[in-house]
Amino acid sequence: MTDKQRNFIQHIIDKDNLSEKFDKRVHTRFPPEPNGYLHIGHAKAICLNFNIAKEYGGKCNLRFDDTNPVSEEIEYVNAIQDDVSWLGYSWDDRLCFASDYFNEMHKYAIQLIQQGDAYICDLSSENIRQSKGNLTEAGKNSPYRERSIEENLKLFSRMTSGEFKDGERTLRAKIDMSHPNLNMRDPVMYRIIHANHHRTKDAWCVYPTYDWAHGLEDSIESITHSLCSIEFEDHRPLYDWYLNRLGVYHPQQIEFARLNLDYTVMSKRKLKKLVDKKHVSGWDDPRMPTISGMRRRGYTARAIRDFMNEVGVAKRDNIMELAKLEYYLRQDLNKISERRMAVLNPIKVVITNYQKNSSEMLEAINNPENSSSGVRDISFSRELYIEQNDFMEDPPKKFFRLAPGREIRLRYAYFITCNEVVKDDLGNPIELRCTYDPKTKGGNAADGRKVKATLHWVNAQDSINATVNLYDRLFSDPSPDSAENFLTVMNPNSLEVSSKCMLEKSLLEFAPGETVQFERLGYFCPDLITSEEKPVFNRTVTLRDSWSKITKG
Repeated sequence: MTDKQRNFIQHIIDKDNLSEKFDKRVHTRFPPEPNGYLHIGHAKAICLNFNIAKEYGGKCNLRFDDTNPVSEEIEYVNAIQDDVSWLGYSWDDRLCFASDYFNEMHKYAIQLIQQGDAYICDLSSENIRQSKGNLTEAGKNSPYRERSIEENLKLFSRMTSGEFKDGERTLRAKIDMSHPNLNMRDPVMYRIIHANHHRTKDAWCVYPTYDWAHGLEDSIESITHSLCSIEFEDHRPLYDWYLNRLGVYHPQQIEFARLNLDYTVMSKRKLKKLVDKKHVSGWDDPRMPTISGMRRRGYTARAIRDFMNEVGVAKRDNIMELAKLEYYLRQDLNKISERRMAVLNPIKVVITNYQKNSSEMLEAINNPENSSSGVRDISFSRELYIEQNDFMEDPPKKFFRLAPGREIRLRYAYFITCNEVVKDDLGNPIELRCTYDPKTKGGNAADGRKVKATLHWVNAQDSINATVNLYDRLFSDPSPDSAENFLTVMNPNSLEVSSKCMLEKSLLEFAPGETVQFERLGYFCPDLITSEEKPVFNRTVTLRDSWSKITKG
C-alpha cells in the first residue's frame, strides 16, 4: 500500500508511533450499545477497529456500552458477539462492559463534585433542554448550579441510595452555559433510573450518560485511539474536558464518516420500529440491513469485508450504492457457490418417446468457476418440470425458449421439441408434451445442429417441493430517510413467497449458512428457521443487478 492509499487514521497513528505518543502501542475498541442488533453500518466500524489493531500488531476490545438498563437486553449482547465473530474477528479475552466500571465512574463523579466541577440539578429533563438555549442564544444557569460541595455530595449519595424517583434529580457537569458547543452547556452525567440491569441487576439506580461513560471507559481500558463516527465530533471537547478535569490517562478520539446505503435506513430507532410494528418478521428478517438479517439471507462475511475495503475511510459522510455491496456479494458467491437446478414456477413436461417407468443418471458440473468442486449425478426421466415463463404458446420474435414446434436444449440432458400443449378449463397451459433426441445426450447434437436456448429443469420423479422466499429491497425510495414517514416508502414487493417450487433432490444436503446458485435464477440459501413440512430457501441476490435498469430507465 502506497502512502497515498493509506487513510487519514493510519497517517495519524503513523505520526503517533513516530513520536512515541502512546509508546508505539495501538489499542482500539468496538463499543456497541446492546439496545438492538448490529447493522451494516456497524460492520464498517467493526472492520476498521479490528483491522487497524491487526495492522499495527495491537489489540481491539469488544466493549458493550450498557449504561441504559431500560433499552438493553442480554439477547442483544449475545447477537452482537455472534455477529462480530461471524465477520471474522476475535476479541480474545478482551470482552468488556461499561457496567464493569460503574464503581470507578461513580468515584470519578464524586471527584468532580469535590472539585466544584459538578452539581445536583432538580430541573426536569424538559426544563434542562429548554434552558440549554440554541446556536444563537446562550443557555441559562440552573437555579441549583451554586449548591455547595457538601450539599451536592449529600444529594448524590441520596440519589445513589434510591431516595428519589426517576427524573427527580440529575448530576450535571459545571462547564459553561454560554459555550458555543451545546454539548458543553452543563451536560447531564448521571440520571436516576429504577430499572433492572441485565448484568448488575438492581445494584444501581443511578446510571452514567454515554458522554460521561465514553471517555472513562476508553481511559480505564488504556485505549490509544478511540475511533468514533462523525456525529461524535462535536462531543470530543466534552470527552477531553472530563478526562482533563479528572487528570486521568487520555486516549485520542478520532472521527470517521459513517456508512450510508441507498434504499436503506440505518437508524436503530427506525429499525426497531420496523420490528415492533411487525413490518418485518424480526431483527434477523432477511430484508433488514442487520448483520443477522444478512447472514440469514446468505451474505458472506468476505463480501462484507471486501465492500468495506472499497468504501474506505473518509472524514465526511457519503451514500454508497447498495448495488455495489451486491456486486461484491455476487463476486464472492460466484466463486464459492455450487450450482443446482430449481424450478420456481413449474409446468410439467412429458417426454412422450421416453420409456415409461425408466430413468437414467446424467453428469452435472458443481461449479464451473472451481474445478475442485467436482461433478454430481442428476436423474432424468419421462416427466420433468421447467419454468412456466420458459414456454410461450405464441412467442414474439425474440423469444428463443420453448414453443410449439421448437427445439431447445435441457441443461446437461437432451434436445427436446414441443409437440402438444395440454390446457386446463380456462385455457391455461398445464402440460407440455415433447419428444427428445436420444442422440443429443449431454446437450450436443451429433449432426452439429444448434439451438438458441438452454433451459434448466428438474426430474418430476424425485424432485422436492419447497417454499422459496424471494427477497428484494425493503424500500422503493433510494432515500427513505428523506421521506416524511419512512414507512410510506416501503417496497410492497420486498417479499414474494412461492410454495410450489420444485428443487433438485441434492439441495436437501445444504445447511443454513451455505449458499447455492439456482442456475439462471440467482443465489439462494436454506433458511435458518426450518420448516417441518418442507424445506425453505431464501433468495440471497439475483444473478444480475435488476434495480439499475429500473432506476435509470
